[in-house]
Amino acid sequence: MRDDEFLRGQKVPMTKEPVRALALERLELSDASQLIDVGAGTGSVALEAALRFPALTVTAIERNSAALALIEENRQRLGCHNVEIIAGEAPLALDVMADAVFIGGSGGQLTALIDWALDHMYPGGRLVLTFILLNNLNDALEHLRTCQISDLECIQLQASTLASLGSGHYFKPNNPTYLISCYKEKIDV
Repeated sequence: MRDDEFLRGQKVPMTKEPVRALALERLELSDASQLIDVGAGTGSVALEAALRFPALTVTAIERNSAALALIEENRQRLGCHNVEIIAGEAPLALDVMADAVFIGGSGGQLTALIDWALDHMYPGGRLVLTFILLNNLNDALEHLRTCQISDLECIQLQASTLASLGSGHYFKPNNPTYLISCYKEKIDV
C-alpha cells in the first residue's frame, strides 16, 4: 500500500512503505492466523497485513492516544474488521498466542518486549523488529543472541523519494531503517 493511503498525524510514527513491504514479507503471514503489532503508530503494518490476509486476526497495541485515534480512523476507512486495537503499553497481560509479532516501537523497554514477544509466539513463529536508532539495533542484537531463536537476519534499508527542487529534481532521503527478523526456535520432541 502507498503511504498516502493512511491518515497521518504530526507526531505519530508510521512504518514507511519500503520498510513495511519487507517487514510484511519477513513476517510470513500467508499461513498465519494471529499477528501482534507492538507500537502500532498509525497502524500501517497491522492494517496492511489485515487487508492482505483477510483470515488473519491482528492485535495492534499502542500507548499514544493520538496514534490510537488514527489507528481506529484508518481501520474504519479501510474496513479492517479483523484488527483489534489495544490501548496500552507492552509488555502487558495478553491472552493471545501469535504466529508472528512485529515490534515497530519499544518505548524504552526493548529487551522486555523481545522476551514478551517470544513468550506470546508459537514455536516457529516469526519476530520482526524495526529501528531507526543504532543503539536500539545493537541492544536488540545483543539480547537476541541470548534468546531461543534461529535464522537471525539484519538488514539496513535506505530509501529515497524523487522530489522537486526549483526547476529540477533530487532524491530526498528517508532515515536509514534497520530490520531484524528471526524465528522462535521450535521445540524438539
